[in-house]
Amino acid sequence: MLQINPKLSVEKISIFSTIAQLCSTHNAINLGQGYPDFDVSPLLKDRVKHYLKQNKDQYAPMQGIQELRNILAKKYTSSYKTAINPDTNITITAGATQAIFTCIQSVVLPGDEVIIIEPAYDSYGPSIEIAGGKVIPVMLNPDFTMDWNAVQKAVSNKTKMILFTNPHNPTGQIWSHEDFLALSQIVNNTNILLLSDEVYEHIVYDGKKHLSLLDYPELSNRGFVTYSFGKTFHATGWKMGYVIAPDNLTRAFRNVHQWNVFSVNSFLQYALADYLKDPDTYQNLSVFYQTKRDYFQREMEESRFKSIPTNGSYFQLYDYSAISDLDDIEFTQWLIEKHGVAAIPLSPFCSQDSKWKVVRFCFAKKEDTLSIALKRLQKV
Repeated sequence: MLQINPKLSVEKISIFSTIAQLCSTHNAINLGQGYPDFDVSPLLKDRVKHYLKQNKDQYAPMQGIQELRNILAKKYTSSYKTAINPDTNITITAGATQAIFTCIQSVVLPGDEVIIIEPAYDSYGPSIEIAGGKVIPVMLNPDFTMDWNAVQKAVSNKTKMILFTNPHNPTGQIWSHEDFLALSQIVNNTNILLLSDEVYEHIVYDGKKHLSLLDYPELSNRGFVTYSFGKTFHATGWKMGYVIAPDNLTRAFRNVHQWNVFSVNSFLQYALADYLKDPDTYQNLSVFYQTKRDYFQREMEESRFKSIPTNGSYFQLYDYSAISDLDDIEFTQWLIEKHGVAAIPLSPFCSQDSKWKVVRFCFAKKEDTLSIALKRLQKV
């Protein structure tokens, strides 16, 4: 047999694929994977149909269509403290995961170290390893807040980048002004780059404000920020995202992007450019999801699961230690097989054994879906 040296040291299947297969096998309700089961706005669908009829079927410009980049530049310049140039700071991508992957490939060299905050979205580590970099994991505190002392200790003369998510997936925590000040102190007088995954920027609860890397010019000048149209507009299968970065990092990003996907879906870009002209399409998202979060939390009070507060994203963590001594992967499988509801375990988001008896539920579902799932969970 032909011998190869694979770029990834460990062969594994994403936990999301594993859970989806178990759900299919056992006809379970999937509250694990982070996707809505309700429809995209009819207005947005109408714009898609319009541009299909206009034969917008060919390659878009590598960086994305001008109309979409213009409206995004206006949106972020008015929302945050960083002036965004549509031509030199924004690139449209095939989803946020591709954006993150390309950010890493564009600047991380063999031997570079990249600090990630665990639990961490499971694509981060493999993306770093494919670039030849070394993953340096830093675990959140037991209450899922940032451990800045641990981040400082993880920094070395090989640190190329710090990668983080805000709001955080899978815990639903959000960063405070003090968190950004702590980060500023760590990277001051260094060449460390930043990658801020902000796909849940418009899903923040209880009147809190999402703080972006773009709120801090001294940080955004050294950072990529990635976003997802799919998360914002309930269209995860469209795989549409974008990255905002300063001129020099955008040039590095596009230098890889053009040899990867080159450009992304043309008619969807035109449709999104039209749809984004009305800020209400995204400004009411927090209220929409908070209603679902509050309903889910209220009904789960009738179960033996213990809620861990979520401040952002459409995920909710629950401690199951009063129910079972199984580890989180075994418990998740048992929950699917015996009770017909899927969650996501936390351990696949960590490189070390956390010993947490915690699983993640996604409440981005229709009320009928949540109602059936909640009745089952109340019986566990």
